[in-house]
Formats: sequence, structure tokens, C-alpha cells
Amino acid sequence: MDIALPVLGGLGLFLYGMNLMGMGLQKAAGEKLKKLIEILTNNRIMGVIVGALVTMVIQSSSATTVMVIGFVNAGLMNLTQAVGVIMGANLGTTITAQLIAFNLTDFAPLAVAIGGGIWIATSKKRSKNLAEILIGFGILFIGMDMMSGGLKPLAGSPVFKNILISLKDPFLGILVGLGLTTIVQSSSASIGLLQALASQGLISLDIAFPILFGDNIGTTTTALISSIGTNKTAKRAAVIHFLFNFIGTIIFITILKKPVEAIVLKISPGDIQRQIANAHTLFNLVNIIIQLPFAGLLVKIAKKIVPGDEEEVEIGVKYLDPRIIETPSIALGQATKEVMRMGKIVEENLELASKAFKNKDEKMTSEVFSQEKVVNRLERDIVEYLVELSNAPLTDEQHTQVNVLINVVNDIERVGDHADNIAELSQEVIDERLYFSDEAMEEFDIISNKSQEVFRKALEAFTDVDFDKAREVLRLEEEIDVLEGEYRTNHIDRLNKLLCQPSSGVIFLDLLSNLERVSDHSSNIALYVLDQLKEQ
Repeated sequence: MDIALPVLGGLGLFLYGMNLMGMGLQKAAGEKLKKLIEILTNNRIMGVIVGALVTMVIQSSSATTVMVIGFVNAGLMNLTQAVGVIMGANLGTTITAQLIAFNLTDFAPLAVAIGGGIWIATSKKRSKNLAEILIGFGILFIGMDMMSGGLKPLAGSPVFKNILISLKDPFLGILVGLGLTTIVQSSSASIGLLQALASQGLISLDIAFPILFGDNIGTTTTALISSIGTNKTAKRAAVIHFLFNFIGTIIFITILKKPVEAIVLKISPGDIQRQIANAHTLFNLVNIIIQLPFAGLLVKIAKKIVPGDEEEVEIGVKYLDPRIIETPSIALGQATKEVMRMGKIVEENLELASKAFKNKDEKMTSEVFSQEKVVNRLERDIVEYLVELSNAPLTDEQHTQVNVLINVVNDIERVGDHADNIAELSQEVIDERLYFSDEAMEEFDIISNKSQEVFRKALEAFTDVDFDKAREVLRLEEEIDVLEGEYRTNHIDRLNKLLCQPSSGVIFLDLLSNLERVSDHSSNIALYVLDQLKEQ
């Protein structure tokens, strides 16, 4: 217990510190991360650079790869782009080991103290992000110190020495590294533990090498587990990650171990922690140089392992994936795309419901009812996603955007309900074989077209943040209010003159009411856009 408790406690602090530092860095660089992903092209080298930079920020190659799977699953990235980012993520994660090798333990309490002081003294978001980075940095090194201290008694244990000698068998060392990384779900943490052992003189570079290789394979298990339930392309991205690290390990064990070991010993003699960090960096760098030209072949192999064509998303969300929440700025953009996709479905359903009434078409009403189920499913899934996103590290502006999106989803869903109501009224007209005067049908045609127009413009105004179009929506909404009142009076007059069936009177008035409510919800969406103008 004297060994286990300090090691486990230190490992816990290490992981927490790494996570806290990553969160602080991510919040500080949120929009920059989004721009990094946006500049991604089919250029694989650019993908490698972006993958490395993003991983340096969020301090986890597993998290980056899981995000990549989320991007692919949401259609934000294709497999060609994913290959480069996955390779870059492996390189970016080596920064943690390099950082540990500086042995800044003596400065760790100072970093926590300064970070804590900044956190208490200020309410500014930017300063609090800096505080999180400093506190996380300090806790990471305090955790390392605890692990090193806990492992110190093992130096005199003959049993432990015999275990380490057995790890000179490359196959056994790889299995240990793989198992350790799979358990802690972080290659940085398992390599940190390796460096803690090295700091006590418990292992040599010869023993560390195969464990490092195993760590690199073990880190792929997170992505493989994460790909369960995703589309085929996302599964292929996870397989590519495994193939890249597995093939790299085979190459190094059989061909490159001795040359790389010689280089590491030459550039960092006498410093085993730095040697482990450099070995980790060189392994991933050389692996990228060797395999990047064959990225297309990796994609082909992955397609063989995960065969079949991709299925089109018909029901449920298309652009959302919980893995993307790791980068809130991108998740917010994807949520906006999904909300607008839902809006487009409702827009088409509203048009279909109006046609169903004009044409007395039972097939169209059935289609409206079917699409309304899709809309309800989307509303539930989008709101759940936005609630989860609201608990991520967001800026005040991003929190406001999430709240606005929830309100817009509600307004779009209510428009969908009104389309459904119109279809139900149409079905009643069909079942009861009711008829309306030509004048009534002409008025319905005018107000339904206006309602469709105002909803379409509201969605466009929100998508493009178009203030002029938002003002036009408010003008159209007032126009529809006037038309609804005028047509209501006209229809009551027709009923009094027996120009329309009395039984159809209530239905026509309900139709007018539903169409007018569509314009009200469109107006709400436009007002959210204009609120942004006030905040500027």
C-alpha cells in the first residue's frame, strides 16, 4: 500500500492536471481551433500539422482521434483529411513527455499558487483560462513527483528487478505498454509513469522502448471503442489509427529500433527521462515520414476491413456527434447546421401541408405526418446535444449562442406542429368531403404562400446573420397579421351568405390561425438575429 497509494494518487493528479491544462488551453484557443479545422484541405501534410497542433492544445492524442471520428461521423471531414490529422495527433502527444523531461517539479507549487491567485482575484474569462493552464501545469508535475516518490522503494526489490529484466523481451514489453495505456486511456499518462520509473533509475532505454511501442498501439483502443455505433467512414478512421500505429511498431521492432536508439543516446546522453521523451517523439516523427506517402493505401486497407457503402442519414441527426463537444467552437457550428437542416425539413413540410389542402391529397397528408415524426426526433436529439454542449467549457458568448439555438429549435418545431395541424385539417376535409368557395381557396393560397415565404426568410436571416432580411421578416409578419384578420372577416361573411359549407367554417378559420402562428414563430427567429445587432 505504501507504493500503490502514492502511485495511484500521483497518476490521478497527473491525469487531472493534464486535463485541466488542456481545458484551459482549449478555451483560450477555442476559435483558433475552429479555424485550424476549417483550413483543412486534402493536403495531408497540412492535416498532420493541424493534428499535431490540436493535440498539443488539448493534451491528448486519444481525444483528438476521438474528435476526428466525430468529425468524420458528422460529415465535417473525409477519410483523406482524417489520415493526416490522426498521424499528426500521434506527434502532438509527445509534447507532454518532452515537458515532463524538463523536470519542473520544484516550480509546480508556485504555478498552482499563481494560478489559484489569478482565479480568485479576477472574473475575466481570459485570465481564468490562464489560471486553469497554470494550475493544471502545476498539478501535473505534483502528480509526477508523487509517482516518482511512490516508486522509489521498488529500487531495492529483487522481485521487481526480475520483472523488469523479463520486459527486455520486446513482445512482452509491447503487451505491457498496450495493457497499461488501454487501462488508463492515455498514452501520455503511461509514458509519464515510465518516466517516473526512469527517474528512480528503475528502467533503462532498452526496456522502455518496447513499452513505448505498446503505448502507441494501446492509445488506439480509445478510438476503436469510440467508433462503435458510428457510420462506416468513422469506423474506417479508427481502423486507420490502429493500422498506422501497429505497422509503425512492426517497422521499428524489426528494422529501426537500433538506429533510433543510437540517435537518442547520442542527442541526450545520461538523461533517461529525456531519452524516453526523445524516443517517443522520434518514433512518431519517423513513422509519419515513412507512412504518410502510403496514406491512400491505409484508406484502401481500412475499406477492406470495414466494407460496404455509406448509408445516407434519413432519420436522426446528421451533423452532430458527442465526440465533437471536445472542441465546443466546432460543436456549436455543427449544431447550427443541424438546426438549419431541421428548419429546411419543416419548410418543406409546411409547403407540402398547404399543397395537401389545396389538392385534397391524402398521400401528401400521410407524408406530412411521417416527416413530423422526423422533426420531433430531431428536436429531441438537438436539444439533448445542446444541453450537453452547454456543460462544456464555453465562453459567455458561446453560452448565449447555445441558448439562442435552443429557442430557435423550439420555434422551428412549433412551425412543424402547425404544418402537422394543417395536414390534419386537410385530412378532415378529405374525410368529410367538404368544399370551399373559389374566393376562400384564393385567400388560402395567398396567406399560405406568405407564411412559407416569411419562414424561409427567417431561416435565411438566421443562417447568414442577415439583419436586413430579419427586418423584412418582421414586416411580412405584420402583413400576415393584417391578412389573417381580413380573411377571417371575409370568411364569416361568406358563411353568412351560405357561399361555404357551415361545417367547413371552423376548419378554414383554424387554417388561418395556424398560418398566422407560423409567421409569429418566424418573427421570433428574426428577433434573435436582430438581438445580435444590439450586442455589437
